[in-house]
Order: sequence, then C-alpha cells, then structure tokens
Amino acid sequence: MAQQGDGESTDMWQFSPSLGASILFLVLFFLTTAVHLGQAIYYKQKYCWVIIMSGIWQVLTYIFRTISIQQPDSFNYYAAWFVLILVAPLWTNAFVYMVFGRMVWNYTDDRRVWRVKAQHFGFVFVLLDIVSFVIQVYGAARATAKDAPTDKVLQGLHIYMAGVGIQQLFILIFCLFALRLLLRVRKESNEKAKLTKLSPAMLLLYTQFIILALISLRIIFRICEYAQGLDSTIPLHEAYQYALDSLPMLLALVAFNAVHPGRIMSDSKSDLPSFRMQENRTQIGSADAAQPIVLNSFRKDT
Repeated sequence: MAQQGDGESTDMWQFSPSLGASILFLVLFFLTTAVHLGQAIYYKQKYCWVIIMSGIWQVLTYIFRTISIQQPDSFNYYAAWFVLILVAPLWTNAFVYMVFGRMVWNYTDDRRVWRVKAQHFGFVFVLLDIVSFVIQVYGAARATAKDAPTDKVLQGLHIYMAGVGIQQLFILIFCLFALRLLLRVRKESNEKAKLTKLSPAMLLLYTQFIILALISLRIIFRICEYAQGLDSTIPLHEAYQYALDSLPMLLALVAFNAVHPGRIMSDSKSDLPSFRMQENRTQIGSADAAQPIVLNSFRKDT
C-alpha cells in the first residue's frame, strides 16, 4: 500500500501525511452530509438516505484517516480508511440511478426510456452497482489484509481495479439512457412551450451528468494509481488522492445539495410507487376500466 517517501517513515505511513488536510476534508464532508440530512427531512424524501450514507462513509473515512495519522502504528485504523475511501463513492453512484428512475417517472408520458420502465432503472442499475461494490470491497479487503504477501496485495488491487472498471462500464451504459431522456425532455420543452416548467428537470439532468463525470474522473485515477502495481509513485503523493478522489466526491455531494432532487420533484405523488402499490393498481385495473384516471393521480403534472 504505502511506500517510502520523503517524510518520516512509520509502520503504516511511509511518508508524512497532512493532518490538517485530513481534518479539513472531515469537516467539509460532515457539513455537506448534515445539509443532506436536513434536506431529506425538509423535502420528505425517504430515498435520500442513500446519498446521506455516501456522506457518512466519507466522514468515517476521514475520521479513521485522522486517527491513523495520529496513531501510525495501528493497522486497523489504516485499513479502515483505505477500504472506505475506495468504496464510499458507490453510494453516490447508486443515488444517481435512483434519481434518474424518478425523473423518467415524472417527465415522460410513457414512464420509460427505450422500453425500460422507470421503476426498473433504480432496481437494475443499483443491483449492478452492488455487484461492482462487492467486487471492489473484496479486492480492497484482500489488498489490506494484515501481513499479506506482495502477490496477494497485488491480486487484491487487480480485483479492485476490475470492480471499478465494471462500475465505469455500467456508468457508460447508463449515460446512453440519460442522454435519451435529455433529448426527450428538450423536445417536449420546445413542442409544448413548457421550458419554464421543465427547466428544473434539465438542470437536474445536467447535474447528474456532471456528477457521473466526477465519478469517472475518480475511477480513472484509481485505475492509474495501481496500474503499475506497488511500484507506482502516485500513492506517495497524497495531493493526487485529494485532488482526484476526495475533492470530486465532495463536489458531487455539494452538487446534489445545490440541485436537490427533492426540491425539483417535491410533490408527494412524484415518487415511484412501491411494488405493493403497483400490484394493487394492476389488480384494480383488471376490474375497473377507469384505471387510467387512477394512474394519472400518481403522476406529477409537468
């Protein structure tokens, strides 16, 4: 993991990490997470627990990093922050997928993109995100195993890199659907002269593209970091990690603070119905020909 640098050598930190920078990012992640918690309560959006969890994991990352800097002989604190910083962004990625599904539900007439239903976007892409999550956690845990030989550490890093590569593939596939929705919303804005009403949706879509770009930047950095194995010099300079990992993920959280889905899709009827609600509506529809009117009651006017 860490290698010999110019600073003071210790058991775990073989360079001198900045305590001040660690505390700064701890405070910044805490602040944006606290705002997300307040926004979730204010807008009454239960699904926002996912983005809150992303912030909490980042806060825990820097709590453990700060303690590890102060107690450099502790393997447990070092391993804890090392694993958390690698997998915490997956929560932000999952939240993007969940928000997109709700946008398809609210801003399309047929509630689907390329025949994929709005309810399925969150489920399918979050499931794929979980697959990537498991691979990355396994790889990171293997790479940080105590007293692991070099070949096992390298194997763990390669597994982790495969996991982030898979995550990036899913992001690229998702972007095709997001681009399709963007074009549809633009077309509907022009044809129905509802630019003022639909512009918040456009802003939220653009925000998601920016966040996915930040996540992709971070993925590319992580792949490059260990592409050369343990001989890489990138881990010796923590400025890279702050600039290309922590800062992009902080900006992603702040972006969702600034353009919060709960503010743009604030109507209580705009959320995706539960599976039980969908089943009940299907049963009612088979017995009542007036079901389309009931369906419309679940839809936010656009």
